[in-house]
Amino acid sequence: MCLAVPMKVEQIQGSIAVVISAGMKMQVDISLTPEARVGEYLIVHAGFAIETLKPAEAEETLKLMAEMAALAEDGD
Repeated sequence: MCLAVPMKVEQIQGSIAVVISAGMKMQVDISLTPEARVGEYLIVHAGFAIETLKPAEAEETLKLMAEMAALAEDGD
């Protein structure tokens, strides 16, 4: 199963952005989201940014993902 994750843009150089989420940094292709700007959130899937997100929406999604991870840890 694949999951698309909200990640915050830290740097853009051409069609590549450096993004971060939960302390993990990676480079992603932003060709599908040319409107992306530093400080914005993107939905990242398989190394590609596929959509921009409003900050409140991204933060809510990240909060829910953290809650799910905590529940999974409690179940072990």
